[in-house]
Amino acid sequence: MQYIWQHRLYRNSDMVTNDGLKVRVIDPGLLNTDAGPDFFNAKIEIDGHLWAGNVELHVRATDWKRHGHDRDKAYDSVILHVVGKDDAPVYRTSGERIPQVVLEVSPLFNQSYDRLVNARDEIPCAASLRQVPHLTITEWVEALAFERLHNKVERIGQLLELYHGSWEDVCYVTLARNLGFGINNEAFERLARRTPLRLLAKHSDSLLQVEALLFGQAGLLDAAAQGTDSYYQHLCSEYAFLANKFQLQPMERESWKLFRIRPQNFPYRRIAMLAHYIEGGFSLMSKLLEADGEKALRDLFTVELTGYWANHYSFGKPNARPSRALSDNSIDIVLINTVAPLYCACGEITGESRLADKAIALLESLKSERNAIVDKFTYAGIDSPDALTSQALIELKREYCEARKCIYCKIGHYLLSEAARSKT
Repeated sequence: MQYIWQHRLYRNSDMVTNDGLKVRVIDPGLLNTDAGPDFFNAKIEIDGHLWAGNVELHVRATDWKRHGHDRDKAYDSVILHVVGKDDAPVYRTSGERIPQVVLEVSPLFNQSYDRLVNARDEIPCAASLRQVPHLTITEWVEALAFERLHNKVERIGQLLELYHGSWEDVCYVTLARNLGFGINNEAFERLARRTPLRLLAKHSDSLLQVEALLFGQAGLLDAAAQGTDSYYQHLCSEYAFLANKFQLQPMERESWKLFRIRPQNFPYRRIAMLAHYIEGGFSLMSKLLEADGEKALRDLFTVELTGYWANHYSFGKPNARPSRALSDNSIDIVLINTVAPLYCACGEITGESRLADKAIALLESLKSERNAIVDKFTYAGIDSPDALTSQALIELKREYCEARKCIYCKIGHYLLSEAARSKT
Protein backbone atom coordinates (compact mmCIF):
# COMPACT_ATOMS: atom_id res chain seq x y z
CA MET A 1 0.00 0.00 0.00
CA GLN A 2 2.89 2.36 0.72
CA TYR A 3 4.25 1.62 -2.74
CA ILE A 4 0.87 2.24 -4.37
CA TRP A 5 0.41 5.52 -2.49
CA GLN A 6 3.98 6.72 -3.12
CA HIS A 7 3.75 6.15 -6.88
CA ARG A 8 0.07 7.19 -7.20
CA LEU A 9 -0.99 3.82 -8.58
CA TYR A 10 -4.46 3.92 -7.06
CA ARG A 11 -7.56 3.96 -9.28
CA ASN A 12 -9.68 6.50 -7.46
CA SER A 13 -8.27 9.77 -8.83
CA ASP A 14 -11.40 11.44 -7.46
CA MET A 15 -11.10 10.45 -3.81
CA VAL A 16 -13.82 11.06 -1.29
CA THR A 17 -13.48 10.68 2.48
CA ASN A 18 -15.78 8.41 4.44
CA ASP A 19 -17.85 11.45 5.38
CA GLY A 20 -18.20 12.72 1.77
CA LEU A 21 -15.42 15.32 1.46
CA LYS A 22 -13.54 15.57 -1.83
CA VAL A 23 -9.80 14.79 -1.65
CA ARG A 24 -7.05 15.78 -4.08
CA VAL A 25 -3.49 14.54 -3.58
CA ILE A 26 -1.05 17.29 -4.48
CA ASP A 27 2.03 15.63 -2.97
CA PRO A 28 1.92 12.13 -1.41
CA GLY A 29 4.83 13.05 0.88
CA LEU A 30 8.16 11.43 1.68
CA LEU A 31 8.25 7.77 2.69
CA ASN A 32 9.32 7.36 6.31
CA THR A 33 11.51 4.33 6.97
CA ASP A 34 11.68 4.92 10.75
CA ALA A 35 9.08 5.05 13.51
CA GLY A 36 6.10 7.34 13.06
CA PRO A 37 3.59 8.01 10.29
CA ASP A 38 4.25 6.39 6.90
CA PHE A 39 4.67 9.61 4.89
CA PHE A 40 5.97 13.01 5.96
CA ASN A 41 5.20 16.45 4.56
CA ALA A 42 2.33 15.47 2.30
CA LYS A 43 0.11 18.15 0.73
CA ILE A 44 -3.55 17.21 0.51
CA GLU A 45 -6.52 19.29 -0.54
CA ILE A 46 -9.62 18.29 1.44
CA ASP A 47 -12.96 19.94 0.63
CA GLY A 48 -11.12 22.83 -1.04
CA HIS A 49 -8.75 23.46 1.89
CA LEU A 50 -5.02 22.75 1.59
CA TRP A 51 -3.49 20.67 4.37
CA ALA A 52 0.20 19.96 4.95
CA GLY A 53 1.18 17.14 7.25
CA ASN A 54 1.63 13.39 7.51
CA VAL A 55 -0.22 10.43 6.02
CA GLU A 56 -0.70 7.02 7.63
CA LEU A 57 -1.70 3.82 5.77
CA HIS A 58 -3.27 0.63 7.09
CA VAL A 59 -4.81 -2.47 5.54
CA ARG A 60 -7.80 -2.02 7.84
CA ALA A 61 -8.94 1.17 9.55
CA THR A 62 -9.19 -0.71 12.85
CA ASP A 63 -5.41 -1.19 12.74
CA TRP A 64 -5.13 2.47 13.83
CA LYS A 65 -6.44 1.68 17.28
CA ARG A 66 -4.88 -1.78 17.39
CA HIS A 67 -1.44 -0.21 16.85
CA GLY A 68 -2.09 2.34 19.59
CA HIS A 69 -2.02 5.42 17.36
CA ASP A 70 -5.12 6.82 19.05
CA ARG A 71 -2.99 7.25 22.22
CA ASP A 72 0.23 8.37 20.49
CA LYS A 73 0.71 12.13 20.01
CA ALA A 74 3.26 11.40 17.23
CA TYR A 75 0.23 10.58 15.06
CA ASP A 76 -1.70 13.77 15.84
CA SER A 77 0.00 15.32 12.79
CA VAL A 78 -1.72 12.85 10.45
CA ILE A 79 -3.95 14.78 8.04
CA LEU A 80 -5.24 11.75 6.11
CA HIS A 81 -5.70 8.08 6.97
CA VAL A 82 -5.51 5.82 3.87
CA VAL A 83 -6.91 2.29 4.21
CA GLY A 84 -7.67 -0.82 2.24
CA LYS A 85 -10.87 -1.42 4.20
CA ASP A 86 -12.91 1.21 6.03
CA ASP A 87 -14.21 -0.67 9.08
CA ALA A 88 -14.06 2.14 11.67
CA PRO A 89 -13.50 5.90 12.01
CA VAL A 90 -10.17 7.03 13.52
CA TYR A 91 -9.35 9.84 15.97
CA ARG A 92 -6.43 11.87 17.27
CA THR A 93 -5.53 11.80 20.97
CA SER A 94 -7.74 14.89 21.39
CA GLY A 95 -10.74 12.96 20.07
CA GLU A 96 -10.76 14.89 16.78
CA ARG A 97 -11.76 12.75 13.83
CA ILE A 98 -9.19 12.25 11.02
CA PRO A 99 -10.29 12.27 7.36
CA GLN A 100 -10.12 8.75 5.91
CA VAL A 101 -10.15 7.39 2.36
CA VAL A 102 -10.17 3.92 0.87
CA LEU A 103 -7.36 3.16 -1.56
CA GLU A 104 -8.83 1.57 -4.66
CA VAL A 105 -6.41 -0.64 -6.59
CA SER A 106 -6.87 -2.39 -9.92
CA PRO A 107 -7.32 -6.16 -9.47
CA LEU A 108 -4.70 -6.54 -12.21
CA PHE A 109 -2.14 -4.81 -9.99
CA ASN A 110 -2.54 -7.43 -7.27
CA GLN A 111 -2.53 -10.23 -9.84
CA SER A 112 0.61 -8.85 -11.48
CA TYR A 113 2.37 -8.42 -8.14
CA ASP A 114 1.50 -11.95 -7.02
CA ARG A 115 2.62 -13.33 -10.36
CA LEU A 116 6.00 -11.63 -10.03
CA VAL A 117 6.88 -12.42 -6.42
CA ASN A 118 5.58 -15.99 -6.61
CA ALA A 119 7.00 -16.81 -10.04
CA ARG A 120 8.88 -20.07 -10.34
CA ASP A 121 11.16 -18.64 -13.00
CA GLU A 122 14.49 -17.34 -11.71
CA ILE A 123 13.71 -14.09 -13.53
CA PRO A 124 10.15 -13.31 -12.38
CA CYS A 125 9.33 -11.02 -15.31
CA ALA A 126 10.99 -13.15 -18.01
CA ALA A 127 7.71 -13.72 -19.85
CA SER A 128 6.87 -9.98 -19.84
CA LEU A 129 10.27 -8.39 -20.43
CA ARG A 130 9.65 -7.73 -24.10
CA GLN A 131 6.69 -5.51 -23.15
CA VAL A 132 9.00 -3.06 -21.37
CA PRO A 133 10.25 -0.07 -23.41
CA HIS A 134 13.88 -0.34 -24.51
CA LEU A 135 14.72 3.04 -22.94
CA THR A 136 13.42 1.91 -19.54
CA ILE A 137 15.61 -1.19 -19.64
CA THR A 138 18.66 0.71 -20.91
CA GLU A 139 18.46 3.34 -18.16
CA TRP A 140 17.94 0.68 -15.48
CA VAL A 141 20.83 -1.46 -16.72
CA GLU A 142 23.14 1.56 -16.63
CA ALA A 143 22.05 2.41 -13.08
CA LEU A 144 22.58 -1.20 -11.97
CA ALA A 145 26.09 -1.28 -13.45
CA PHE A 146 27.05 1.73 -11.32
CA GLU A 147 25.26 0.25 -8.30
CA ARG A 148 27.32 -2.93 -8.54
CA LEU A 149 30.55 -1.02 -9.06
CA HIS A 150 29.72 1.26 -6.12
CA ASN A 151 29.18 -1.76 -3.86
CA LYS A 152 32.63 -3.04 -4.79
CA VAL A 153 34.11 0.40 -4.19
CA GLU A 154 32.56 0.44 -0.72
CA ARG A 155 34.18 -2.90 0.05
CA ILE A 156 37.56 -1.60 -1.12
CA GLY A 157 37.08 1.52 1.01
CA GLN A 158 36.57 -0.68 4.08
CA LEU A 159 39.76 -2.59 3.27
CA LEU A 160 41.69 0.66 2.81
CA GLU A 161 40.61 1.75 6.27
CA LEU A 162 41.56 -1.66 7.70
CA TYR A 163 45.03 -1.47 6.12
CA HIS A 164 45.61 2.17 7.11
CA GLY A 165 45.66 3.56 3.58
CA SER A 166 47.94 0.93 2.00
CA TRP A 167 46.72 0.45 -1.57
CA GLU A 168 49.12 -2.45 -2.14
CA ASP A 169 47.58 -4.37 0.78
CA VAL A 170 44.11 -3.64 -0.57
CA CYS A 171 45.14 -4.75 -4.05
CA TYR A 172 46.65 -7.96 -2.64
CA VAL A 173 43.48 -8.92 -0.73
CA THR A 174 41.20 -7.92 -3.62
CA LEU A 175 43.21 -9.89 -6.17
CA ALA A 176 43.43 -12.91 -3.87
CA ARG A 177 39.66 -12.90 -3.32
CA ASN A 178 38.92 -12.76 -7.03
CA LEU A 179 41.35 -15.56 -7.83
CA GLY A 180 38.72 -17.74 -6.16
CA PHE A 181 36.49 -17.08 -9.21
CA GLY A 182 33.31 -17.22 -7.16
CA ILE A 183 33.45 -20.69 -5.66
CA ASN A 184 36.59 -20.09 -3.56
CA ASN A 185 36.37 -16.31 -3.08
CA GLU A 186 35.84 -16.46 0.67
CA ALA A 187 38.65 -18.98 1.16
CA PHE A 188 41.11 -16.88 -0.83
CA GLU A 189 40.24 -13.73 1.08
CA ARG A 190 40.71 -15.55 4.37
CA LEU A 191 44.09 -16.77 3.15
CA ALA A 192 45.19 -13.24 2.21
CA ARG A 193 44.02 -11.76 5.52
CA ARG A 194 45.68 -14.58 7.44
CA THR A 195 48.94 -14.18 5.50
CA PRO A 196 49.54 -10.41 5.36
CA LEU A 197 51.92 -8.73 2.94
CA ARG A 198 54.17 -7.50 5.75
CA LEU A 199 54.91 -11.15 6.62
CA LEU A 200 55.37 -12.22 3.01
CA ALA A 201 57.59 -9.21 2.30
CA LYS A 202 60.18 -10.55 4.76
CA HIS A 203 60.58 -13.64 2.58
CA SER A 204 59.84 -12.21 -0.88
CA ASP A 205 63.41 -12.94 -2.03
CA SER A 206 62.63 -16.68 -1.83
CA LEU A 207 59.79 -18.03 -3.98
CA LEU A 208 59.90 -21.33 -2.08
CA GLN A 209 59.32 -19.60 1.25
CA VAL A 210 56.51 -17.45 -0.16
CA GLU A 211 54.83 -20.57 -1.56
CA ALA A 212 55.40 -22.41 1.73
CA LEU A 213 53.69 -19.60 3.66
CA LEU A 214 50.71 -19.43 1.31
CA PHE A 215 50.17 -23.17 0.90
CA GLY A 216 50.77 -23.76 4.59
CA GLN A 217 48.40 -21.02 5.72
CA ALA A 218 45.85 -22.38 3.25
CA GLY A 219 45.93 -25.67 5.16
CA LEU A 220 47.06 -27.55 2.06
CA LEU A 221 50.28 -28.97 3.51
CA ASP A 222 50.59 -32.15 5.58
CA ALA A 223 54.09 -33.07 6.69
CA ALA A 224 52.90 -36.58 7.54
CA ALA A 225 51.74 -37.29 3.97
CA GLN A 226 53.43 -40.29 2.40
CA GLY A 227 54.55 -40.82 -1.19
CA THR A 228 54.74 -37.13 -2.05
CA ASP A 229 57.51 -35.43 -4.04
CA SER A 230 60.55 -33.54 -2.78
CA TYR A 231 59.05 -30.11 -3.59
CA TYR A 232 56.09 -30.84 -1.37
CA GLN A 233 58.34 -32.00 1.45
CA HIS A 234 60.43 -28.84 1.10
CA LEU A 235 57.28 -26.75 1.42
CA CYS A 236 56.24 -28.70 4.52
CA SER A 237 59.58 -28.25 6.26
CA GLU A 238 59.79 -24.54 5.37
CA TYR A 239 56.28 -23.91 6.62
CA ALA A 240 56.86 -25.84 9.83
CA PHE A 241 59.85 -23.60 10.58
CA LEU A 242 58.05 -20.35 9.66
CA ALA A 243 54.83 -21.30 11.44
CA ASN A 244 56.77 -21.96 14.62
CA LYS A 245 58.77 -18.73 14.25
CA PHE A 246 55.76 -16.48 13.65
CA GLN A 247 53.14 -18.46 15.62
CA LEU A 248 51.01 -19.04 12.52
CA GLN A 249 47.71 -20.92 12.45
CA PRO A 250 46.64 -22.50 9.13
CA MET A 251 43.14 -22.54 7.70
CA GLU A 252 41.10 -25.71 7.64
CA ARG A 253 41.74 -27.74 4.50
CA GLU A 254 37.96 -28.13 4.17
CA SER A 255 37.70 -24.40 3.40
CA TRP A 256 38.62 -25.15 -0.21
CA LYS A 257 36.13 -26.44 -2.75
CA LEU A 258 37.41 -28.74 -5.51
CA PHE A 259 34.24 -30.55 -6.50
CA ARG A 260 33.33 -30.11 -10.17
CA ILE A 261 36.23 -27.72 -10.81
CA ARG A 262 38.42 -28.20 -13.85
CA PRO A 263 42.02 -29.05 -12.92
CA GLN A 264 43.36 -25.82 -14.45
CA ASN A 265 41.11 -23.91 -12.03
CA PHE A 266 42.26 -25.72 -8.88
CA PRO A 267 43.21 -23.31 -6.08
CA TYR A 268 46.76 -24.71 -6.04
CA ARG A 269 47.62 -22.94 -9.30
CA ARG A 270 45.91 -19.72 -8.19
CA ILE A 271 47.98 -19.75 -4.99
CA ALA A 272 51.12 -20.33 -7.05
CA MET A 273 50.13 -17.33 -9.18
CA LEU A 274 49.66 -15.20 -6.06
CA ALA A 275 53.15 -16.22 -4.95
CA HIS A 276 54.46 -15.09 -8.37
CA TYR A 277 53.27 -11.52 -7.68
CA ILE A 278 54.75 -11.51 -4.18
CA GLU A 279 58.20 -12.76 -5.18
CA GLY A 280 60.56 -9.79 -5.24
CA GLY A 281 58.01 -7.53 -3.53
CA PHE A 282 54.31 -6.99 -4.23
CA SER A 283 53.76 -3.82 -6.29
CA LEU A 284 50.78 -4.73 -8.47
CA MET A 285 48.73 -1.64 -7.57
CA SER A 286 51.52 0.63 -8.78
CA LYS A 287 51.76 -1.35 -12.00
CA LEU A 288 47.99 -1.14 -12.54
CA LEU A 289 48.08 2.64 -12.16
CA GLU A 290 50.96 2.88 -14.62
CA ALA A 291 49.39 0.54 -17.20
CA ASP A 292 48.17 2.29 -20.33
CA GLY A 293 45.30 0.49 -22.02
CA GLU A 294 43.74 -2.95 -21.96
CA LYS A 295 46.72 -4.70 -23.58
CA ALA A 296 49.09 -3.45 -20.89
CA LEU A 297 46.69 -4.70 -18.22
CA ARG A 298 46.38 -8.08 -19.88
CA ASP A 299 50.14 -8.40 -19.98
CA LEU A 300 50.24 -8.01 -16.19
CA PHE A 301 48.01 -11.08 -15.79
CA THR A 302 49.43 -13.18 -18.62
CA VAL A 303 51.59 -15.22 -16.30
CA GLU A 304 53.54 -18.35 -17.17
CA LEU A 305 54.17 -20.33 -14.00
CA THR A 306 57.69 -21.70 -13.64
CA GLY A 307 59.29 -24.56 -11.78
CA TYR A 308 56.99 -27.12 -10.21
CA TRP A 309 53.76 -25.35 -11.23
CA ALA A 310 54.71 -25.16 -14.88
CA ASN A 311 53.32 -28.69 -15.29
CA HIS A 312 51.25 -29.41 -12.17
CA TYR A 313 47.61 -28.74 -11.37
CA SER A 314 48.00 -29.98 -7.80
CA PHE A 315 50.58 -31.77 -5.68
CA GLY A 316 51.69 -35.15 -7.01
CA LYS A 317 51.65 -36.41 -10.56
CA PRO A 318 52.81 -33.88 -13.19
CA ASN A 319 50.65 -32.97 -16.17
CA ALA A 320 52.19 -33.15 -19.61
CA ARG A 321 50.30 -30.06 -20.82
CA PRO A 322 51.82 -26.88 -19.38
CA SER A 323 49.41 -23.98 -19.47
CA ARG A 324 49.18 -20.32 -18.57
CA ALA A 325 48.15 -19.47 -15.05
CA LEU A 326 45.04 -17.70 -16.39
CA SER A 327 43.14 -18.17 -19.64
CA ASP A 328 41.96 -15.13 -21.62
CA ASN A 329 38.46 -15.51 -20.14
CA SER A 330 39.91 -15.70 -16.63
CA ILE A 331 41.93 -12.55 -17.24
CA ASP A 332 38.69 -10.84 -18.32
CA ILE A 333 37.13 -11.78 -14.98
CA VAL A 334 40.14 -10.45 -13.06
CA LEU A 335 39.98 -7.17 -14.99
CA ILE A 336 36.24 -6.89 -14.30
CA ASN A 337 36.27 -7.78 -10.61
CA THR A 338 39.70 -6.56 -9.50
CA VAL A 339 41.11 -3.86 -11.78
CA ALA A 340 37.96 -1.86 -12.61
CA PRO A 341 36.81 -1.61 -8.93
CA LEU A 342 40.34 -0.66 -7.80
CA TYR A 343 40.50 2.07 -10.44
CA CYS A 344 37.07 3.39 -9.48
CA ALA A 345 37.76 3.27 -5.73
CA CYS A 346 41.14 4.96 -6.12
CA GLY A 347 39.57 7.63 -8.30
CA GLU A 348 36.76 8.35 -5.84
CA ILE A 349 38.96 8.32 -2.74
CA THR A 350 41.86 10.33 -4.16
CA GLY A 351 39.70 12.66 -6.25
CA GLU A 352 41.29 11.58 -9.54
CA SER A 353 38.18 11.34 -11.70
CA ARG A 354 40.18 10.04 -14.67
CA LEU A 355 40.62 6.74 -12.82
CA ALA A 356 36.85 6.32 -12.39
CA ASP A 357 36.44 7.09 -16.09
CA LYS A 358 39.17 4.55 -16.80
CA ALA A 359 37.22 1.90 -14.87
CA ILE A 360 34.05 2.48 -16.91
CA ALA A 361 35.99 2.55 -20.17
CA LEU A 362 37.63 -0.75 -19.27
CA LEU A 363 34.30 -2.44 -18.54
CA GLU A 364 32.84 -1.11 -21.78
CA SER A 365 35.83 -2.42 -23.76
CA LEU A 366 35.66 -5.95 -22.33
CA LYS A 367 33.33 -8.50 -23.85
CA SER A 368 30.30 -9.60 -21.89
CA GLU A 369 30.68 -12.38 -19.36
CA ARG A 370 29.10 -15.62 -20.44
CA ASN A 371 27.35 -17.35 -17.59
CA ALA A 372 23.94 -18.74 -16.67
CA ILE A 373 22.67 -15.35 -15.45
CA VAL A 374 23.59 -13.45 -18.61
CA ASP A 375 22.26 -16.27 -20.79
CA LYS A 376 18.87 -16.18 -19.05
CA PHE A 377 18.49 -12.44 -19.58
CA THR A 378 19.64 -12.70 -23.18
CA TYR A 379 17.00 -15.36 -23.81
CA ALA A 380 14.39 -13.16 -22.13
CA GLY A 381 15.26 -10.23 -24.38
CA ILE A 382 18.07 -8.17 -22.79
CA ASP A 383 21.26 -8.27 -24.86
CA SER A 384 24.63 -7.99 -23.14
CA PRO A 385 27.22 -6.46 -25.49
CA ASP A 386 29.95 -5.75 -22.91
CA ALA A 387 31.13 -6.39 -19.35
CA LEU A 388 29.46 -3.24 -18.02
CA THR A 389 26.10 -4.69 -19.05
CA SER A 390 26.82 -8.23 -17.82
CA GLN A 391 27.81 -6.80 -14.42
CA ALA A 392 24.50 -4.94 -14.33
CA LEU A 393 22.57 -8.12 -15.13
CA ILE A 394 24.36 -10.00 -12.34
CA GLU A 395 23.40 -7.19 -9.94
CA LEU A 396 19.79 -7.32 -11.17
CA LYS A 397 19.56 -11.08 -10.72
CA ARG A 398 21.19 -11.30 -7.30
CA GLU A 399 19.89 -8.15 -5.62
CA TYR A 400 16.40 -7.89 -7.13
CA CYS A 401 15.24 -11.08 -8.84
CA GLU A 402 16.45 -13.51 -6.19
CA ALA A 403 15.16 -11.28 -3.39
CA ARG A 404 11.88 -10.77 -5.31
CA LYS A 405 12.29 -7.00 -4.89
CA CYS A 406 10.20 -6.41 -7.98
CA ILE A 407 8.64 -3.21 -6.66
CA TYR A 408 12.13 -1.68 -6.30
CA CYS A 409 13.16 -2.73 -9.81
CA LYS A 410 12.39 -0.28 -12.63
CA ILE A 411 11.32 -3.15 -14.87
CA GLY A 412 8.97 -4.49 -12.21
CA HIS A 413 7.74 -0.97 -11.50
CA TYR A 414 6.85 -0.45 -15.15
CA LEU A 415 4.90 -3.71 -15.33
CA LEU A 416 3.09 -3.00 -12.06
CA SER A 417 2.31 0.58 -13.12
CA GLU A 418 0.78 -0.65 -16.35
CA ALA A 419 -1.33 -3.15 -14.41
CA ALA A 420 -2.45 -0.46 -11.95
CA ARG A 421 -3.56 1.83 -14.76
CA SER A 422 -5.54 -0.90 -16.45
CA LYS A 423 -9.25 -0.18 -16.73
CA THR A 424 -10.09 -3.87 -16.33
